[in-house]
Amino acid sequence: MAKKQYEFLKHTADAKFRAYGKTLEEAFVNAAYATTDIITDHKKVKAKVKKQFEIESEDQKALLYDFLERIIVLVDTDSFIISKVEDVKIKQVDGGYELTAKFSGDNVIENYDIKTTIKASTYQEMEIEKIGDQIMLQVVVDI
Repeated sequence: MAKKQYEFLKHTADAKFRAYGKTLEEAFVNAAYATTDIITDHKKVKAKVKKQFEIESEDQKALLYDFLERIIVLVDTDSFIISKVEDVKIKQVDGGYELTAKFSGDNVIENYDIKTTIKASTYQEMEIEKIGDQIMLQVVVDI
């Protein structure tokens, strides 16, 4: 496991974070938790509902964008908030990358203390880097 899961960075108008992992999958999981924690504390969310999905994208940055956008859309359309992310698998396929994942959470968002909403994921300042023995993902989301 990474030394730290994620950290929030200063940004003038939006929310910016770096998520870490020993693997790309672990870094994506931690990015999901950071995204959720912008909205509410994921550790307080009850795991009442499970959702499974698959995403295909042309490169790793597009995959990260699409993955985080899926989380934001689940909040907006299903009032679904994440408590746990499991079984994230990323593999290279013809023409890009494929990600599968399972989310546990609650679809009654009103049960939780909502700090803010996220309008969208962005490519602004997005980075995916290998730093030492870790993967670092940097993301800015529009709030």
